Formats: sequence, structure tokens, C-alpha cells
Amino acid sequence: MTETTMPQHHTAAPSAEESIEGLPSGFGTGISGQAAFWIAVAFALFQLWTAAYGTLPSQIVRAMHVGFLLLLGFALFGNLVAKTTAGKAWFWALGMLGFATGLYNWVFYVELIDRSGFLNAMDLTVGTVMVLLVFECARRLMGLPLTIIAAIFLAYCFLGQYLPAPFIHRGYDFEQIVEHFGYGTEGIYGTPIYVSAAYIFIFVVFAAFLEKAGMLNLFNDFALGLVGTWRGGPAQVCILSSALMGTISGSGVANVVASGQFTIPLMKRFGFRSAFAGGVEATSSMGGQIMPPVMGAVAFIMAETLNVSYASIVKAAIIPAVLYFGVCFWMVYLEAGKAGLRGMNKAELPNPWAAVKEHWPLVLPLAALVYLLFAGFTPIFAGTMGLALVVVLILGTPLAALIGPFAFRLVFWLALGLASAAFLKFGVNILMLVIGALILACVLFQGGRQTLAICRDSLAEGAKNALPVGIACAIVGIVIGTLTLTGIASTFIGAIIEIGRDNLFLSLLLTMITCLVLGMGIPTIPNYIITSSLAGPALLELGVPLLVSHMFVFYFGIMADLTPPVALACFAAAPMAKTSGLKISLQATKLATAGFVVPFMAVYTPALMLQDAGPMAAAWGYPVEVAYVVFKACFGIALWGVAVVGFLFKPLTIIERLLAFVAGCSVVLALPWTDELGFALGALVVGFHWWRSRQVTQPTAVP
Repeated sequence: MTETTMPQHHTAAPSAEESIEGLPSGFGTGISGQAAFWIAVAFALFQLWTAAYGTLPSQIVRAMHVGFLLLLGFALFGNLVAKTTAGKAWFWALGMLGFATGLYNWVFYVELIDRSGFLNAMDLTVGTVMVLLVFECARRLMGLPLTIIAAIFLAYCFLGQYLPAPFIHRGYDFEQIVEHFGYGTEGIYGTPIYVSAAYIFIFVVFAAFLEKAGMLNLFNDFALGLVGTWRGGPAQVCILSSALMGTISGSGVANVVASGQFTIPLMKRFGFRSAFAGGVEATSSMGGQIMPPVMGAVAFIMAETLNVSYASIVKAAIIPAVLYFGVCFWMVYLEAGKAGLRGMNKAELPNPWAAVKEHWPLVLPLAALVYLLFAGFTPIFAGTMGLALVVVLILGTPLAALIGPFAFRLVFWLALGLASAAFLKFGVNILMLVIGALILACVLFQGGRQTLAICRDSLAEGAKNALPVGIACAIVGIVIGTLTLTGIASTFIGAIIEIGRDNLFLSLLLTMITCLVLGMGIPTIPNYIITSSLAGPALLELGVPLLVSHMFVFYFGIMADLTPPVALACFAAAPMAKTSGLKISLQATKLATAGFVVPFMAVYTPALMLQDAGPMAAAWGYPVEVAYVVFKACFGIALWGVAVVGFLFKPLTIIERLLAFVAGCSVVLALPWTDELGFALGALVVGFHWWRSRQVTQPTAVP
């Protein structure tokens, strides 16, 4: 790979590169393209070094994280979007200015602590510039909606003292506002940017490395072989591959971009409508954010906010994630039956177990990651070690290929595996030594040098993929800072509690609408942070378990990316489906029924998220209650799917669809006798429909 083409290396093949508004793929051409590429590599190495060794104070890491985000973001915008040389120079100047704000926090770290509350003119200037640059970078890369929301909150800090009650506050001077947002840990350098720097970045790079190593191909081959023969095969493949991709990616839009290039044309060739094909891809890809073990970035923010272990978040998400993807499979099955579409020819499909056998080493880092997360290690440690193991795997592969006899290769991998596993006892240094030795070995021959180039490109791509998440976390710090500075959240919380005293369902409905409205223009992360800050405490006050209330907000933040009129995931799928994002959004909303039902069910029966036990657990035991609640959810959602699609064994009549919908509602509601009514009515509808379908087919049956 030559130097002039290096930045474009990873844009040739379909990849899980995050879709960033207003920013094409790649790093640019010429010297500036190389510069942006190496800035991305340096960004990734800095974050991995701080994660592995943690020698810098948290405030410096946060400031440098924002500095790198601004430098890389503006550099890429200058390289890829700016039309003139002057425009390019302007964006590069802004990027370097942004990076300088991070360096300022590092160089004058001790002095800034000493001057806390009494910042000098230079401190205030740097803080103001940093806040303005974050707004401009967010506007350029994330679009107007999120920037406008943050600007309204910031304006409230300056002007709130002139508003009528209950919105009035005591007023704050310029210096106090700049210090709060530009230097404190409750503004831009707050919890969201800490989580972005500490957790999210590592897992985004982890996904980039796994994708470069061929994990996406493994997932596609495995999904094709396993479910390709089912009714509606290509769409079922899309759902399974997106679910698997979600285990490492945790980004809905990135999943759409990565797997949609393969699955959407396949579904269309097979006979699915364009809008439905795009809807299947968008719905299943967004589900990646709730698919353990990695889930989405929100899961890490939630764990940090609630001060609970990441394993607790994963445990609460397992059943809802299975239900979410289960209903996707079910809806596709019904839609394919309605359209008369069958499965794919088994002879043309890869053997799923042969794909696993061929690429099984790729599963090992993911298995190690899951083990470390559930063994009680921090996400920072688990993610860093998982990433290091992927690097060991990638670097070891060309070296193993040089070894002739299979037995010797086996010994090589065993020795490498034992040396890598020694980090559990001897710490991170032993793993760094192993990686260093492998790098030296790879430098010595051609195949190894190509492998080193893959690792270098993965670092750069991971840093670029982390850009939209990081900028979103930075700008949403303005919102969180406003809530903590002014206390306005208590007004909103009070309103929800007042409504909920009479009707919890109305409070939940209000929270859901807030999530969906906010989500019309902002990604899941800021949506969750804003809404959970406002509604989370109110729902807790109304008796909803803490984790369930936050998961409720999280789920509807995801649903907002699927619901009209602004559905980010659906518009990402639109170019591949060659139809409008709005049409895809309507199909996705229909497919994601479980996403709308499960959060409400979990509030009334927390056992669905493996949380608080209910009355059934006291009588029959907790496992029985969990099994019953899951069965109830499956039955209710299945009935709703039948009602929405209008097909089971054959097309349903209007009366059958209405009765199926009523039966589904009865099962989902947590009121006395509604379960019994729902089960009886549902069984009656299904039984009658089956009998009616048999009556039609019997005359044509062969005697």
C-alpha cells in the first residue's frame, strides 16, 4: 500500500464504518489525508494507553479526548467537505485550536485546580473557545437538531432569571457558566465524555479490529447457513447477522451500513418489497444496541450513572433482546407467508458449522470479553484485554502460516494462548510484551508487514467510528450541566410525579413520547442522557425499579431511530433499498412491535428484566415467575404480529385481526383476570383460524 493511497485503504470493502452526517468515508487525499489518518491512529493509541495503564488524571484524559475529537472532526471536515483551500485551512485551524484546549488542561492541570472558582482571563478564553468549538463540531458532524437543543439549554443558563415561575432561576454570571461547562465535571467534561473516553472508544476499536479480522464474513456465512432455508430466508439471515454483529458493534447505524450492503439487495432479489427489506435491516440493526454482551454505548453510560456493574445491565437486557429479535423473526415469517415466499436453496448456502470451524479463533476474543465482563472485571479492563487478544490473534495468524506441520502450528497457538492468558495473573505488561514480540516478528517478512498495516488501519477506522459518539457525548454535557446548575429538572420531575400519582401508565406514556420526540433529530445516547435525567428520578419516585426505569428510557431512545418522521437508521438504509426513508420507517415501526411492548411490561412485571420478584415468585418461586412472564410476552407479541400482518395459516379476516389484537392486549396488561381472558381469546382465535384454513385446503387435498 503506497503512502498516497493509505488513508483510503479501508473504504474499498464494505465495512462497519459509522455513518456520520455530512462526512463521506475515508480520510482524504494527499498530505492532509495522511495527516488525518495518523491523527486518528495517534488518538486510538493515546486512548488505549490511558485505558491500559491509567496513569493520567481523569480530567486530563477527558480534556485530551475532547481535544482529539475536535482535531479529527474538523480535519476530516476540511479534507472531505471543504471546497476551497482557504476553507480547508480554516477547518484545520479550528481543529488545532480545539486540540490546544486539551493540551492547555494537561499543561496547567495543577494550576487550574488551584485557581478553581477564580479563573484568570486566559482560562476563561480557553474555556469559551472549547465550548464554541464543541457546538460547531456537533453542528457540522451531527446536524442541527442536537445542537439547537443544547443551545436552548445553554441560553437558559444566561436568560432563565428573566422567565416566569416555575422556570425562573437565580441567575449566573459569565465566569461561573464558563467554569461549569468548560472545566467542571458536570459540563462538557462530565460523565458522558468520561464514558466515551474510558469505555466506548475501546469497544468501538474492538469492533473495528474484529471486522478487519473477518468477523462480519463469519456472521454472514453462519446466518446464511443456519436460517437461510427458513421461510423468508434472506430476511431471516439479515436479522441473525445483525443480532450477531450487534454483539460486538453496539451501533445501529453502523450495523445498517455494514450488513445492509449485503442483506438488502439479497432480500429484494428474493422478492421482498424495497421498503420492507430496508425496514428489516434497520429494525434488526438497531436491536444491536440491546444485544449483550457489548450492547450500545448507552449501556456503559447507564452502568456509570447508576453505579452498578456492567454485568447487571447485561442481565437485565438478555430477555428483552431475545424478545426483540424473536419478534423480528416472527414478523418476517408471517410477511413471507403472506407474500408466498419460501426459503433459499440449501445446496447454494454455506455450511454454518464449517464457517465456525474455519474461523473459530475469531470467537475466542469475544468469549474472553464475555468471561471478563461477567467475572466482575471493569468494562475498561475487559475491553482492553479483549482488544489486545484480537491483536494477538491477527498478528499471530501470518506467523502460524509459516509453520509447516499442523502439530507445530498447534503448539505455537497453545504457547501464544498461554502467554496471553498470563495477564490475568501478571497484569497487562505481559500481554504488551507478547504483542511487542509479535510486532517485531511481523516486521521481518512481507505477510507480517501487511498484517501490521491491517492493525494500523483498524486503529484509524476505530477512531473515526468513535467520532460521532464522542461528539454527541460532548455536546450533551451542555444539557446535563444546565440541569445540575439550574435545577430545572426538578420542575419536570414534579410534573411527571403529579400525573403518576393518579395514573402510572400516563407517566410512562409521557416519558415514551418525550423519548420519541427528542429522538426525531438526536442519536440514542443524548436522547437517553437527557430523558433519563428528567424522567428517571420521577419514575423511581413512582415505584418503578431504578434499572427498569432507565432501560425503559433506553428502549424508547432506540425506537426513536425507527419511528417517523426522522428515523436515522431507516434513512441510512434508504440508499441501499433504493426507496424513501419514510416508507422504510413505517415498515420498521411495524416490525419493532416488541420494542414498544416490552418496556411497559417490564415496568409492571420487572421479572421480565430479571429484576424484582412479584407475587407469583412468593408462591411458586422466581424461575417460575420469569418463565411465565416470558411465555406471556411471547404469546401476546405473537398475537399482535398476526393482527398487524394479517396472516397466520392464511390471510385473516378483519374480525380475526381485531380479536387477535384484543387478546394480545389482554395478555400484556397486568390486571386481574386479563391474562386468563387473553389466553382463552387468543387460543380461540388461533384455533378457529386453523380450522377455517383446513376447511379451505381439504377439498383440494389428495384422497
